[in-house]
Amino acid sequence: MSQETLPAGAGKVAEHNPEVWNAYAELGRACAEAGPLDDRTRRLVKLALAVGARAEGAVHSHVRRATEEGIEPAALRQVAMLAIPTLGLPTGVAALTWIEDLTER
Repeated sequence: MSQETLPAGAGKVAEHNPEVWNAYAELGRACAEAGPLDDRTRRLVKLALAVGARAEGAVHSHVRRATEEGIEPAALRQVAMLAIPTLGLPTGVAALTWIEDLTER
């Protein structure tokens, strides 16, 4: 993700502290390459982690990237449905609404 396409908060970090942003980006790359998961699976796992953290901005970010990567909205909605038995109905429903913020256009 280029600095021009970063959300406002992350863009400010990248602009004012490029060494921190570059280290963070490198950590992300290293973690992604640390195992056998393919790109699609990694994206869905990251979405699930954002759901579990109840991080609306991160959910939106991963949904945006997932759709750009060709992951179908039904798969993204299934992540929210899978959250229900583990994280509870309110968390799963919140995640579903955050996912649909970007997939129901």
